[in-house]
Amino acid sequence: MKKIRIKRIYDAPSENDGQRILVDRIWPRGVSKKDAQLDDWIRPLAPSDSLRKWFNHDPDKFEEFSEKYRSELKGKEDVLRELREKAEKAPLTLLYGAKDTVHNQAVVLQHILEEPQ
Repeated sequence: MKKIRIKRIYDAPSENDGQRILVDRIWPRGVSKKDAQLDDWIRPLAPSDSLRKWFNHDPDKFEEFSEKYRSELKGKEDVLRELREKAEKAPLTLLYGAKDTVHNQAVVLQHILEEPQ
């Protein structure tokens, strides 16, 4: 069973996080690399700059953003497979910097990773 969580990088790390992986394209403001306690930063899984800027965290665009983001991820099956395999072995937490905890790329990515293959 996959254990995939999502969490703001600004929230304190916890023992339950397991592997902590940042899925933002740019480093979140105000967080030091030491405080982040990351295991990995996978920039290629983040939405493209153009998609990120178009979305601009507008909840009204989230459904369309999700579809476009899924399309961008189609060429990244190897990285997605690696994350699924990690999640099968131990807890995995996808970290993001957005203030909106419901409308962000980590939410979409979590759903993709939890879908049956």
